[in-house]
Amino acid sequence: MNPLERFSRACIVPVVVLDNAEDAVPTAKALLAGGIDVMEITFRTAAAKDSIAAVASACPDMLVGAGTVINLEQCKAAVSAGAGFIVSPGFDEEIIKYCIKTGITVTPGCVAPSEIMSAVKLGLSVVKFFPANVYGGLTALKSLSAPFPGIKFLPTGGINSHNIGDYIAAPFIHAVGGSWICTRKDIADGNFDKITALCREARQNALGFEFAHLGINCENVESSTEVSNFFQTAFDFPLKDGSSSVFASPNIEILKSPNLGAYGHIAIRTNNILCAVPELEKAGFYADTSTAKYKDDRLVALYLKQEIGGFAIHLLQK
Repeated sequence: MNPLERFSRACIVPVVVLDNAEDAVPTAKALLAGGIDVMEITFRTAAAKDSIAAVASACPDMLVGAGTVINLEQCKAAVSAGAGFIVSPGFDEEIIKYCIKTGITVTPGCVAPSEIMSAVKLGLSVVKFFPANVYGGLTALKSLSAPFPGIKFLPTGGINSHNIGDYIAAPFIHAVGGSWICTRKDIADGNFDKITALCREARQNALGFEFAHLGINCENVESSTEVSNFFQTAFDFPLKDGSSSVFASPNIEILKSPNLGAYGHIAIRTNNILCAVPELEKAGFYADTSTAKYKDDRLVALYLKQEIGGFAIHLLQK
Protein backbone atom coordinates (compact mmCIF):
# COMPACT_ATOMS: atom_id res chain seq x y z
CA MET A 1 0.00 0.00 0.00
CA ASN A 2 1.50 3.33 -1.05
CA PRO A 3 1.51 6.44 1.17
CA LEU A 4 -1.47 8.07 -0.54
CA GLU A 5 -3.54 4.94 0.08
CA ARG A 6 -2.42 5.00 3.72
CA PHE A 7 -3.56 8.66 3.96
CA SER A 8 -7.00 7.79 2.63
CA ARG A 9 -7.51 4.80 4.92
CA ALA A 10 -6.35 6.74 7.98
CA CYS A 11 -8.67 9.69 7.11
CA ILE A 12 -6.41 11.93 9.19
CA VAL A 13 -2.75 12.84 8.69
CA PRO A 14 -1.64 14.23 12.06
CA VAL A 15 0.57 17.30 11.86
CA VAL A 16 3.13 16.71 14.61
CA VAL A 17 5.41 19.42 16.01
CA LEU A 18 8.19 18.02 18.20
CA ASP A 19 10.57 20.10 20.28
CA ASN A 20 12.36 17.03 21.61
CA ALA A 21 13.21 13.97 19.52
CA GLU A 22 12.75 11.79 22.61
CA ASP A 23 9.00 12.42 22.35
CA ALA A 24 8.80 11.12 18.78
CA VAL A 25 8.38 7.40 19.46
CA PRO A 26 5.89 7.80 22.37
CA THR A 27 3.83 10.11 20.14
CA ALA A 28 3.90 7.60 17.29
CA LYS A 29 2.79 4.82 19.63
CA ALA A 30 -0.04 6.99 21.00
CA LEU A 31 -1.27 7.66 17.45
CA LEU A 32 -1.09 3.96 16.57
CA ALA A 33 -3.05 3.07 19.70
CA GLY A 34 -5.72 5.52 18.54
CA GLY A 35 -6.01 3.87 15.13
CA ILE A 36 -3.89 6.24 13.05
CA ASP A 37 -0.82 4.83 11.31
CA VAL A 38 0.52 7.91 9.50
CA MET A 39 2.17 11.01 10.92
CA GLU A 40 3.64 14.17 9.43
CA ILE A 41 6.54 15.50 11.53
CA THR A 42 7.03 19.15 10.65
CA PHE A 43 10.33 20.83 9.94
CA ARG A 44 9.36 23.74 12.19
CA THR A 45 11.85 22.67 14.87
CA ALA A 46 15.44 21.51 15.02
CA ALA A 47 14.28 18.12 16.32
CA ALA A 48 12.47 17.18 13.09
CA LYS A 49 15.18 15.12 11.38
CA ASP A 50 16.11 13.12 14.48
CA SER A 51 12.43 12.60 15.28
CA ILE A 52 11.73 11.16 11.83
CA ALA A 53 14.73 8.86 12.12
CA ALA A 54 13.62 7.65 15.55
CA VAL A 55 10.10 6.78 14.40
CA ALA A 56 11.29 5.20 11.15
CA SER A 57 13.61 2.95 13.16
CA ALA A 58 11.47 2.08 16.18
CA CYS A 59 7.90 2.03 14.79
CA PRO A 60 7.66 -0.08 11.62
CA ASP A 61 3.85 0.09 11.67
CA MET A 62 3.92 3.87 11.42
CA LEU A 63 4.31 5.66 8.09
CA VAL A 64 6.28 8.74 9.04
CA GLY A 65 6.83 11.68 6.72
CA ALA A 66 8.03 15.26 6.80
CA GLY A 67 5.84 18.35 6.73
CA THR A 68 6.42 22.09 6.37
CA VAL A 69 9.24 21.28 3.95
CA ILE A 70 10.07 24.60 2.30
CA ASN A 71 13.33 23.91 0.45
CA LEU A 72 15.25 21.11 -1.23
CA GLU A 73 17.81 20.91 1.59
CA GLN A 74 15.10 20.07 4.13
CA CYS A 75 13.57 17.60 1.70
CA LYS A 76 16.82 15.70 1.25
CA ALA A 77 17.45 15.71 5.01
CA ALA A 78 13.99 14.27 5.66
CA VAL A 79 14.38 11.54 3.05
CA SER A 80 17.79 10.59 4.39
CA ALA A 81 16.27 10.28 7.88
CA GLY A 82 13.66 7.84 6.62
CA ALA A 83 10.67 10.00 5.66
CA GLY A 84 8.20 8.06 3.55
CA PHE A 85 6.51 11.17 2.17
CA ILE A 86 6.98 14.92 1.87
CA VAL A 87 4.37 17.63 2.48
CA SER A 88 5.01 21.27 1.58
CA PRO A 89 2.93 24.31 2.56
CA GLY A 90 3.30 25.70 -0.96
CA PHE A 91 4.23 24.71 -4.51
CA ASP A 92 7.97 24.27 -5.07
CA GLU A 93 8.83 22.65 -8.41
CA GLU A 94 12.37 21.79 -7.31
CA ILE A 95 11.11 19.76 -4.34
CA ILE A 96 8.43 18.04 -6.41
CA LYS A 97 10.78 17.03 -9.21
CA TYR A 98 13.31 15.68 -6.72
CA CYS A 99 10.64 13.58 -5.00
CA ILE A 100 9.32 12.24 -8.30
CA LYS A 101 12.84 11.34 -9.39
CA THR A 102 13.59 9.52 -6.11
CA GLY A 103 10.19 7.82 -5.85
CA ILE A 104 9.02 9.71 -2.76
CA THR A 105 5.35 10.67 -2.42
CA VAL A 106 5.00 14.44 -2.34
CA THR A 107 1.97 16.58 -1.53
CA PRO A 108 2.56 20.27 -2.27
CA GLY A 109 0.36 23.10 -1.07
CA CYS A 110 -1.90 24.43 -3.85
CA VAL A 111 -4.66 26.99 -3.30
CA ALA A 112 -4.86 28.66 -6.72
CA PRO A 113 -5.95 27.10 -10.04
CA SER A 114 -2.57 27.89 -11.60
CA GLU A 115 -0.79 25.96 -8.83
CA ILE A 116 -3.12 22.98 -9.25
CA MET A 117 -2.51 23.06 -13.01
CA SER A 118 1.23 22.96 -12.38
CA ALA A 119 0.77 19.97 -10.05
CA VAL A 120 -1.32 18.15 -12.66
CA LYS A 121 1.33 18.85 -15.30
CA LEU A 122 3.90 17.12 -13.07
CA GLY A 123 1.65 14.08 -12.67
CA LEU A 124 0.33 14.65 -9.13
CA SER A 125 -3.18 13.62 -8.09
CA VAL A 126 -3.32 14.82 -4.45
CA VAL A 127 -2.43 18.31 -3.24
CA LYS A 128 -2.44 20.02 0.14
CA PHE A 129 -4.87 22.91 0.71
CA PHE A 130 -3.53 25.17 3.46
CA PRO A 131 -4.77 27.01 5.41
CA ALA A 132 -8.19 25.61 4.54
CA ASN A 133 -10.17 27.85 6.90
CA VAL A 134 -8.55 30.99 5.50
CA TYR A 135 -9.03 30.08 1.83
CA GLY A 136 -12.72 29.17 2.03
CA GLY A 137 -12.85 25.63 3.40
CA LEU A 138 -15.21 23.12 1.79
CA THR A 139 -16.98 25.77 -0.28
CA ALA A 140 -13.74 26.77 -1.99
CA LEU A 141 -12.63 23.16 -2.39
CA LYS A 142 -15.89 22.20 -4.05
CA SER A 143 -15.45 25.02 -6.55
CA LEU A 144 -11.83 24.10 -7.22
CA SER A 145 -12.68 20.43 -7.69
CA ALA A 146 -15.08 21.14 -10.57
CA PRO A 147 -12.42 21.96 -13.20
CA PHE A 148 -9.98 19.41 -11.75
CA PRO A 149 -11.95 16.14 -11.39
CA GLY A 150 -8.75 14.09 -11.23
CA ILE A 151 -7.38 16.00 -8.24
CA LYS A 152 -8.12 15.30 -4.58
CA PHE A 153 -7.26 17.56 -1.68
CA LEU A 154 -5.58 17.19 1.70
CA PRO A 155 -6.93 20.23 3.57
CA THR A 156 -5.27 21.42 6.76
CA GLY A 157 -6.16 24.35 8.98
CA GLY A 158 -9.40 24.87 10.89
CA ILE A 159 -10.36 21.19 10.82
CA ASN A 160 -11.32 19.52 14.09
CA SER A 161 -13.41 16.69 15.55
CA HIS A 162 -16.61 18.69 15.02
CA ASN A 163 -16.28 19.26 11.25
CA ILE A 164 -14.07 16.39 10.14
CA GLY A 165 -17.08 14.32 9.07
CA ASP A 166 -18.20 17.03 6.63
CA TYR A 167 -14.76 17.04 5.02
CA ILE A 168 -14.33 13.25 4.84
CA ALA A 169 -17.78 12.83 3.25
CA ALA A 170 -16.88 15.13 0.33
CA PRO A 171 -15.82 13.17 -2.79
CA PHE A 172 -12.95 15.54 -3.58
CA ILE A 173 -11.27 15.10 -0.17
CA HIS A 174 -8.51 12.50 0.04
CA ALA A 175 -7.88 12.90 3.78
CA VAL A 176 -7.46 15.78 6.21
CA GLY A 177 -4.49 17.08 8.12
CA GLY A 178 -4.47 18.58 11.58
CA SER A 179 -2.69 19.00 14.88
CA TRP A 180 -5.68 19.06 17.24
CA ILE A 181 -5.28 15.34 18.00
CA CYS A 182 -1.64 15.75 19.08
CA THR A 183 -0.97 19.33 20.10
CA ARG A 184 2.51 20.57 20.74
CA LYS A 185 1.58 21.12 24.41
CA ASP A 186 0.14 17.65 24.94
CA ILE A 187 3.26 16.10 23.45
CA ALA A 188 5.57 18.24 25.60
CA ASP A 189 3.49 17.46 28.72
CA GLY A 190 3.52 13.73 28.00
CA ASN A 191 -0.27 13.50 27.64
CA PHE A 192 -0.05 10.47 25.38
CA ASP A 193 -3.23 8.81 26.68
CA LYS A 194 -5.10 11.98 25.77
CA ILE A 195 -3.62 11.87 22.27
CA THR A 196 -4.83 8.29 21.85
CA ALA A 197 -8.32 9.25 23.03
CA LEU A 198 -8.45 12.24 20.66
CA CYS A 199 -7.39 10.00 17.77
CA ARG A 200 -10.20 7.56 18.50
CA GLU A 201 -12.73 10.37 18.77
CA ALA A 202 -11.56 11.89 15.49
CA ARG A 203 -11.73 8.53 13.71
CA GLN A 204 -15.26 7.91 14.98
CA ASN A 205 -16.39 11.35 13.84
CA ALA A 206 -14.64 10.91 10.50
CA LEU A 207 -16.40 7.62 9.82
CA GLY A 208 -19.76 8.85 11.15
CA PHE A 209 -21.53 5.49 11.30
CA GLU A 210 -25.32 5.81 11.58
CA PHE A 211 -28.38 3.65 10.97
CA ALA A 212 -29.90 4.22 7.52
CA HIS A 213 -32.74 1.71 7.12
CA LEU A 214 -33.92 -1.85 7.66
CA GLY A 215 -34.44 -4.05 4.61
CA ILE A 216 -36.97 -6.91 4.80
CA ASN A 217 -36.76 -9.79 2.32
CA CYS A 218 -40.03 -10.91 0.74
CA GLU A 219 -40.57 -13.87 -1.57
CA ASN A 220 -42.40 -11.97 -4.30
CA VAL A 221 -44.31 -8.82 -5.20
CA GLU A 222 -47.50 -10.10 -3.56
CA SER A 223 -45.88 -10.67 -0.16
CA SER A 224 -44.03 -7.35 -0.46
CA THR A 225 -47.36 -5.61 -1.04
CA GLU A 226 -48.87 -7.34 2.00
CA VAL A 227 -46.01 -6.24 4.26
CA SER A 228 -46.05 -2.70 2.86
CA ASN A 229 -49.79 -2.40 3.41
CA PHE A 230 -49.34 -3.53 7.01
CA PHE A 231 -46.97 -0.64 7.77
CA GLN A 232 -49.26 1.83 6.04
CA THR A 233 -52.45 0.57 7.70
CA ALA A 234 -51.03 0.04 11.18
CA PHE A 235 -48.78 3.06 11.46
CA ASP A 236 -49.81 5.31 8.58
CA PHE A 237 -46.29 5.14 7.13
CA PRO A 238 -46.16 6.67 3.62
CA LEU A 239 -45.22 4.21 0.86
CA LYS A 240 -42.74 4.89 -1.92
CA ASP A 241 -42.85 2.23 -4.61
CA GLY A 242 -39.71 1.38 -6.58
CA SER A 243 -38.71 -1.18 -9.17
CA SER A 244 -37.20 -3.66 -6.71
CA SER A 245 -38.59 -2.56 -3.34
CA VAL A 246 -41.07 -0.41 -1.46
CA PHE A 247 -40.06 2.03 1.25
CA ALA A 248 -42.51 2.33 4.15
CA SER A 249 -41.12 5.57 5.55
CA PRO A 250 -37.43 6.30 4.88
CA ASN A 251 -36.35 3.67 7.43
CA ILE A 252 -38.03 0.45 6.25
CA GLU A 253 -37.39 -1.13 2.85
CA ILE A 254 -39.53 -4.07 1.76
CA LEU A 255 -37.81 -6.09 -0.97
CA LYS A 256 -39.95 -7.53 -3.79
CA SER A 257 -37.65 -10.56 -4.03
CA PRO A 258 -35.06 -11.99 -1.61
CA ASN A 259 -31.66 -10.29 -1.55
CA LEU A 260 -28.64 -10.86 0.68
CA GLY A 261 -29.28 -11.88 4.28
CA ALA A 262 -31.55 -14.63 5.57
CA TYR A 263 -34.16 -12.07 6.61
CA GLY A 264 -32.94 -8.95 4.87
CA HIS A 265 -30.34 -6.30 5.51
CA ILE A 266 -29.44 -3.46 7.84
CA ALA A 267 -28.10 -0.41 6.01
CA ILE A 268 -25.46 1.68 7.77
CA ARG A 269 -24.33 5.05 6.44
CA THR A 270 -20.76 6.23 6.72
CA ASN A 271 -18.89 9.34 5.63
CA ASN A 272 -16.34 7.26 3.74
CA ILE A 273 -16.62 3.56 2.90
CA LEU A 274 -12.93 3.26 1.99
CA CYS A 275 -12.00 4.46 5.48
CA ALA A 276 -14.71 2.35 7.12
CA VAL A 277 -13.64 -0.99 5.64
CA PRO A 278 -10.20 -1.24 7.32
CA GLU A 279 -11.72 -0.06 10.60
CA LEU A 280 -14.32 -2.84 10.43
CA GLU A 281 -11.64 -5.37 9.53
CA LYS A 282 -9.90 -4.58 12.81
CA ALA A 283 -13.06 -5.83 14.56
CA GLY A 284 -13.22 -8.98 12.41
CA PHE A 285 -15.82 -7.85 9.85
CA TYR A 286 -14.83 -8.08 6.20
CA ALA A 287 -16.12 -6.51 3.00
CA ASP A 288 -17.65 -8.56 0.20
CA THR A 289 -15.97 -6.77 -2.69
CA SER A 290 -18.17 -8.57 -5.24
CA THR A 291 -21.10 -6.44 -4.01
CA ALA A 292 -19.35 -3.09 -4.49
CA LYS A 293 -21.25 -0.38 -6.34
CA TYR A 294 -19.70 2.76 -7.77
CA LYS A 295 -20.93 6.15 -8.90
CA ASP A 296 -18.59 8.42 -10.84
CA ASP A 297 -15.70 6.11 -9.87
CA ARG A 298 -16.50 6.49 -6.17
CA LEU A 299 -17.43 3.52 -4.00
CA VAL A 300 -20.97 4.19 -2.75
CA ALA A 301 -22.27 0.83 -1.46
CA LEU A 302 -20.86 -2.44 -0.19
CA TYR A 303 -22.02 -5.46 1.82
CA LEU A 304 -20.08 -7.15 4.58
CA LYS A 305 -19.47 -10.89 4.37
CA GLN A 306 -20.96 -11.62 7.78
CA GLU A 307 -24.63 -11.59 8.69
CA ILE A 308 -25.82 -10.24 12.04
CA GLY A 309 -28.87 -12.00 13.45
CA GLY A 310 -29.83 -13.16 9.98
CA PHE A 311 -29.42 -9.70 8.45
CA ALA A 312 -26.75 -8.72 5.96
CA ILE A 313 -24.94 -5.45 6.68
CA HIS A 314 -25.05 -2.94 3.82
CA LEU A 315 -22.64 0.01 4.00
CA LEU A 316 -23.82 3.15 2.22
CA GLN A 317 -21.86 6.26 1.38
CA LYS A 318 -23.45 9.43 2.81
